[in-house]
Amino acid sequence: MILDALKLTGKNALVTGSTRGLGAGIAVALAEAGANVAVHGRTAEATESTRNAVCQAGVRAAVVVRDVSNSEVCRQLVEDTISQLGSIDILVNNAGIIRRAAAAEVSAQDWCDVIETDLNSVFRLCQLAGRKMLDQGHGKIINIASLLSFQGGILVPAYAAAKGGVAQLTKALANEWAPKGVNVNAITPGYMATDVTTTLRSDPVRNRQILERIPAGRWGTPQDLGGAAVFLASRASDYVNGHVLVVDGGWMAR
Repeated sequence: MILDALKLTGKNALVTGSTRGLGAGIAVALAEAGANVAVHGRTAEATESTRNAVCQAGVRAAVVVRDVSNSEVCRQLVEDTISQLGSIDILVNNAGIIRRAAAAEVSAQDWCDVIETDLNSVFRLCQLAGRKMLDQGHGKIINIASLLSFQGGILVPAYAAAKGGVAQLTKALANEWAPKGVNVNAITPGYMATDVTTTLRSDPVRNRQILERIPAGRWGTPQDLGGAAVFLASRASDYVNGHVLVVDGGWMAR
């Protein structure tokens, strides 16, 4: 039965950057599908809301706290997830930062910070969790890409470079790991109503310009990613490998 294939009962997931916004929406969706979820944030206090929502879904919630830009921290996140939940069957790489500046003015530090958090940490977590998944013969990795995996954007060169890298990394890992039972895919969110886009949504001109290009006629919500995440984390997507799934209300179709 297809509905049974979408169930995540008994699976254990780590969702980075899941204190709010897109990460929180994905974490709750996985929990509602039956997965136990390790909620990640920089402080334990910041994870409380998502942790409570996961528990309300009737599954177990773990809390893992650290900054993913540190290589040793990535190792600890995977180990903490396994020690608290018993295994890592699903990894969602959502944590990320953005720094805005004209390309001619971007500081070396800002460039390095964005690449470290948005690309290097994604590779490290994929590698560390992937080793566990390869050993157990199954696993699902979902990387959160961006419309800037396809487009250049304006005033965000490091972010665009990192997200372009995430899309290509997803395909590279899928090529190696698909034959071994580990699915690696990505989700590309469109324009979402989160804290990151508050400035854009508050600007009447930019808000209108963006909405005019979105066929769905609205900003997306974190909940709009839930179905895509559950699908890619479930048995229903067992033959989906190296795909970058766009969830954008039709933005890329224009």
